[in-house]
Amino acid sequence: MANAASGMAVSDECKLRFMELKAKRIYRFIIFKIENQQVVVEKVGNPEETYEDFSASFPADECRYSVFDFDFITNENCQKSKIFFIAWAPDTAKIRSKMVYASSKDRFKRELDGIQVELQATDPSEMSLDIIKGRAL
Repeated sequence: MANAASGMAVSDECKLRFMELKAKRIYRFIIFKIENQQVVVEKVGNPEETYEDFSASFPADECRYSVFDFDFITNENCQKSKIFFIAWAPDTAKIRSKMVYASSKDRFKRELDGIQVELQATDPSEMSLDIIKGRAL
């Protein structure tokens, strides 16, 4: 278990699941939440799950961190993949929760080696599939 400067710990399961997503591609996405001063895995998505399944996994009024393995085809017709880190902080979330997630984000992100694109989202339109595609290319 890693201790964060913000006092937030990161469970070993977070790093293990992320390494499995990155190296073995056995998950499409991972949703993380902060529970008892520790970042833990809340949900993992199977490789066949879609971006819609992923975006439906976020609570409407609570913050979350997530990673999504996005497959796409470049303008040169090459199959590629990028790992997105998405910090979900809806406007309806409690102020304290938003502050805790914001202050722990960079430290948590450093634990996940291999993130290629980062997004901040306060409502679903800020992490739409079109935005993901645009950031990937």
